[in-house]
Amino acid sequence: MKILLFALNGSYSHTSLAIRCLRRPLEREGFEVQLLERNLRDRTSHILHDLVAAKADVVSFSAYIWNIRPMLELARDLKSLCPHCHIVFGGPEVSYGLERFECDEYRDIDTLICGPGEKLLTALCCDLRDGKPIPRILDATGETVGTPEEGILYREHDFPDGSMLYYESSRGCPFSCAYCLSSATHGVSAKSVSQTLTELLEFEVLPERMKIIKFVDRTFNFSVERANQIWEGLLSDAYTRHYHFEVCASLLNEESFEILRRFPKGKIQLEFGLQSTHGETLRAVSRHIDPQKTLENVRRIYEMGNIHVHLDLIAGLPYESYARFAQSFDEAYPCCDLLQLGFLKLLYGTELRRHAEEYGYRYMHEAPYTVLQTNWITYEELSRLHAIAEILERYRESGKFDRCLETVLDGSRSPFAFYEGLSDHIALHDGRHIQKISQVDAYRLLYEYVGGWMNETQLARFCDAMHDDFTSSEVRKVPAFMKKEEKAGK
Repeated sequence: MKILLFALNGSYSHTSLAIRCLRRPLEREGFEVQLLERNLRDRTSHILHDLVAAKADVVSFSAYIWNIRPMLELARDLKSLCPHCHIVFGGPEVSYGLERFECDEYRDIDTLICGPGEKLLTALCCDLRDGKPIPRILDATGETVGTPEEGILYREHDFPDGSMLYYESSRGCPFSCAYCLSSATHGVSAKSVSQTLTELLEFEVLPERMKIIKFVDRTFNFSVERANQIWEGLLSDAYTRHYHFEVCASLLNEESFEILRRFPKGKIQLEFGLQSTHGETLRAVSRHIDPQKTLENVRRIYEMGNIHVHLDLIAGLPYESYARFAQSFDEAYPCCDLLQLGFLKLLYGTELRRHAEEYGYRYMHEAPYTVLQTNWITYEELSRLHAIAEILERYRESGKFDRCLETVLDGSRSPFAFYEGLSDHIALHDGRHIQKISQVDAYRLLYEYVGGWMNETQLARFCDAMHDDFTSSEVRKVPAFMKKEEKAGK
């Protein structure tokens, strides 16, 4: 019996850990297992062709909020072409809100797996092989968090050309944030320090282009001692890849700072979930952290200069207005290399979704369930924040305007007000979506915007910085508005 494990990734740079977690238990039972990975940019017709060509007896779909709709369409067409193929859906988008799958739209799904799938999918395939009846729903959501599968799960020839690989050293989360699915699980299970360090060496034999190893652990430093010991081990020259960790800043201790200070620049990056600096908001979502202590610790890491720091905010949380979110933005901005501005999604199975009416939530009723307005922030204000997030991504996250932004945001201006004004200027004077604006026009629009309020001395300094940014990242001819004679005449 042949099993096909199918993943539809968000982009070409990603790989799926889920299908690799499922593969090994199936192989232990003697099944022939094939992996198929595609991404959202691939043509649906090409993906369907590959699904049919696999001639599998069982096809397992790993469903998430970013791929559920195309996954359902592919399952429907696959069932039409291969009616005897047993179609299984699992993953976070299936594990909660099962009532959705009772309608005719989902009749092509033979079995739904809720919760961790390693044991359930293997048992399902064994029963199919033995001719036993199969229930439509297999549910393990109430079980204690299981131990991550041993090894790195990747093999030399079974990944696409992406540069990011994933590793799970612990499963579960000690926190119960009301917007996160981790709040629906219980406990934390982790590999030992020695096992983790031994397994990470397995990445060293993979092709050099696979550069970033991202730990999928919800809170890597849930045990401070364990995290410190793993970081201490990664200081060895034997570990040559770049490592990304999601970390709780308030759990860092002085030993953590001392170890992190010793890493060579660029070897690790840390992502911190701040979400808001508003105490009432954090209490409402059961996020029991001190936001100022968090910012203090994040800033300490950032100011070391050797670690790339990601800091996350979420717009649309309870009790946070547009103005209060702007304050969170301004407090977070100078503490990180990359400020990730996300938007609340009311996921099935989360506490906030159950309290949607109480908080006045209006949200997308199809995945990804993004909040549209709340009792504290309007639809128009959230739309404006979406535009600001895109401007932030284009200008700061790209790394191609660093000198310009450093010159403008010298501590005397509100970062939020700056990006808000730039967003408004681009909407008024160009009108195109920021992704459709060329790099030259992106520089020109920024130049026009700051020229509206800078004095002559400030503008000259800004233009020098802009010239340096452009020539360091672009090979094309320097635009006329950047030339010194043009600046002098401004």
